[in-house]
Amino acid sequence: MNQPPKGAPTGDPATIVEADVSGPYAGPVAGLPPQTGLTTDTAVFTEAYAVIPRTVMRDIVTSYLPGWDGMRMWMLARPLSGFAETFSQYVVELAEGGGSDAPDDDPEVQHAVFVTGGELRVTIDGADHLLKPGGFAYIPAGTPWRVRNVTPGPTGFHWWRKRWQPCAGLDRPDPIIAREQDLPPSPMPDTDGAWGTTRFMDPADLRHDMHITLVTFKPGGSIPFAETHVMEHGLFVLEGKAVYRLNRDWVEVGPGDFMWLRAFCPQACYAGGPGRFRYLLYKDVNRHAGLWPNR
Repeated sequence: MNQPPKGAPTGDPATIVEADVSGPYAGPVAGLPPQTGLTTDTAVFTEAYAVIPRTVMRDIVTSYLPGWDGMRMWMLARPLSGFAETFSQYVVELAEGGGSDAPDDDPEVQHAVFVTGGELRVTIDGADHLLKPGGFAYIPAGTPWRVRNVTPGPTGFHWWRKRWQPCAGLDRPDPIIAREQDLPPSPMPDTDGAWGTTRFMDPADLRHDMHITLVTFKPGGSIPFAETHVMEHGLFVLEGKAVYRLNRDWVEVGPGDFMWLRAFCPQACYAGGPGRFRYLLYKDVNRHAGLWPNR
């Protein structure tokens, strides 16, 4: 069993995550199921996609990192040869006062965080920012930063990491601080507002080689064709339910479930209602395809 280091979140993990860390957004179940529980769920890993349902995000599969205190995380995506290779994605839980003054020692890696519960102080290049649920921060590669939970009790956030790909004539992007509540979704063409995208990065800014967005479907909204493209995806469901097409399979997903798609995996969906269906989306963008051996 994965034992927490000194200072890691303690207490009843299920209560911590359900009551506080997720806030208005779905997150891991944590805890452990009873011995009488059944092992049947929707977890699957294929050559084209993976589904990591909320029900398997338990204490026993958490991870810890050097240089952090009062921290544990669920590592949902990491580069795998022959699968998705551009990014890692974590769901992080911090105990009261927990955090790090050196979250990552790789100067070539860029970062993005999205807060789901509590209050997180993010310091980017010496400037402090207080992020509450719905708060987003982008930290360019090579920029000093630190994070600290400043709320009584735990806080939680999503964390994306990707090695930034330099491109001739383009500087590194600027830091971004935003709130999803302040960014109205941009409706997708010809959908009458049934499908919208909240964009944290400007899609016209080619300095960015990854986009983090928040996708929202009204009940009955859909992706009405099988998207098949070069971008890799990580999709974390924050709210609602849908039937999602992954390669040739249709999978029912709901709050707290995670989908991980390699390049060219066909995808589509129908939002099931009765409320809206929302998920955080990662994708790699705006660069040439890597060519072996010099990727």
